Amino acid sequence: MRQHNLNLWPIGNCQVSALVDDAAGMVWGCQPQVDGDPLFCSLLEPKGEGRPGMPRGEWRFVLEKQVSAEPRYDGNSPILVTRLTDADGGAVDVYDFCPRFMQSGRPYRPVAFARIVRPVTGGPRLSVRLNPATHWGAEDADRTRGSNHVRYLTAPAPLRVSTDAPVGRVLDGRPFRVERDLAFFLGADESFSGAIGPTVARMMDKTKRHWMRWVRGLAIPLDWQDIVIRCAIALKLCQHEETGAIVAALTTSIPEAPGSQRNWDYRYCWIRDAYYTVQALNRLGALDVLEGYLYYLRDLVDGAEGEEIQPLYGVAGNSRLDEGIAEALAGYRGMGPVRIGNAAFTQAQHDAYGQIVLSNAQAFFDQRLFRSGDENDFHQLEAIGEMAVEKFDRPDAGLWEFRTRASVHTYSSVMCWAACDRLANIAERLGLSDRQRYWTDHARQIRAVIEERAWNEDKGRFSAIFDGDELDASLLQLVDMRFLPADDPRFRATLEAVEEGLRHGDQMLRYASEDDFGLPETAFNFCTFWLIEALHRVGRDAEARDLFEATLERLTPACLLSEDTDVKTGELWGNYPQTYSLVGLINCAGLLSRPWSSVR
Repeated sequence: MRQHNLNLWPIGNCQVSALVDDAAGMVWGCQPQVDGDPLFCSLLEPKGEGRPGMPRGEWRFVLEKQVSAEPRYDGNSPILVTRLTDADGGAVDVYDFCPRFMQSGRPYRPVAFARIVRPVTGGPRLSVRLNPATHWGAEDADRTRGSNHVRYLTAPAPLRVSTDAPVGRVLDGRPFRVERDLAFFLGADESFSGAIGPTVARMMDKTKRHWMRWVRGLAIPLDWQDIVIRCAIALKLCQHEETGAIVAALTTSIPEAPGSQRNWDYRYCWIRDAYYTVQALNRLGALDVLEGYLYYLRDLVDGAEGEEIQPLYGVAGNSRLDEGIAEALAGYRGMGPVRIGNAAFTQAQHDAYGQIVLSNAQAFFDQRLFRSGDENDFHQLEAIGEMAVEKFDRPDAGLWEFRTRASVHTYSSVMCWAACDRLANIAERLGLSDRQRYWTDHARQIRAVIEERAWNEDKGRFSAIFDGDELDASLLQLVDMRFLPADDPRFRATLEAVEEGLRHGDQMLRYASEDDFGLPETAFNFCTFWLIEALHRVGRDAEARDLFEATLERLTPACLLSEDTDVKTGELWGNYPQTYSLVGLINCAGLLSRPWSSVR
């Protein structure tokens, strides 16, 4: 068995997605959406043997006497092209994509994975190893054969692969000579309309044009364009477009550190992570993501009916995400458990109130949006603001989601302050002077409490919790949230303390104290980007740029990052691709890039 790593290449269409390894193997992918049952799950190592020569939960193309595999993306799109070469010089190109384009006046983004194999040189012999799993890796999906398709009884709905390749060879995995293009379309259990080869080829061309047009509308920085474009596409793939939800990552249970059991299911929409995602994509002008997410938020707030807002929800807006274990999966490199669901949905995380208001604020000021915020929307947000006023000085689990303790976290309190501050701005925009005064007064009162209780006079800096002296990297966000200006001596003192206490070379820890699982073992990539931003804002540009360049050395070949990095080896750990980390890449590239005017 191959030892898995995170050199994975995402494909998707904002309905389904898959991760392809660096040798043309689909090793992770769920249906009918990102938080569904994985039909591809070999990344998390099913315990069963699978069919002979076909690992369970995988779709791989392999050449006889294969000697190399070279993946790359096709232009500014998530269409992956992998060249497989054999020892005799024979080669094929494997194209992987999920169809996405406009058809009959509406988006076409089916639950489907498409692949094309094109011969390049010689007479290579190819094996098709397609063995979808079902019931969270517990079983090989049962199959039946048709004249030009194979039907798989996957959960929750059967799928079929339609193909113009020899169906018998798809079933048995034996090699055959490739002399022409071969097309494969794994989708709904229904007859494929049209000639499979030309139709799938047209789908790929339309999908490429769609993504090229989307990228063409981005306002990217001059420097690091390839990285920013790749991160933007990956963030777009993390949106479930049907509802507007944005997931934190495409995977579950990639450990934060080897053997740590810090294995979490990130295939859900955290209010916090989604806020940072839309903030980064707004800076690039990708307003379609913001508009979809605002619809999702409005629906959540309506459904809450004045009750507390959860920190996360399912992509369909479902509130219960009960946590369990997939016993049939051994885990990434055998490091279980593999979790389904996330018990953090039961926690109190009061920063969510600020992030809901901050995400919505742009709708009241940006005239490009199809739907501008109005007075009714404002009054709905005021209910969220009232929750922020009520909760800002109460203990919560915090943004790091501690499971066994609660404190009054400075980050959560400052986000509640930001909710009131931005509501005052919105009220001014709408000409509601009495509401402006109301929210300005609340923001002033909350600020006074934060400045008194989060400031540690003995240490001469802010603390991560009220009336304490703890450090965590979220204190670096005091400037980004506009609570303090960058030249405030209190922020500079706090930055110095955070850097001294949490920086390990060119990486940052979230915190350095013990939590539910002991001391943290890996750096949290997003915190490193927070440090880069803080260094830039206080005028330490050369240091910020050096730190950014060092971080770029850890990118996967797909120009992406996971959640965590081993501070000793530099190896990536944690769920992938992690929206937090991609946001950090985009934000720092924008801050540190040369201006476009420098080349005109």
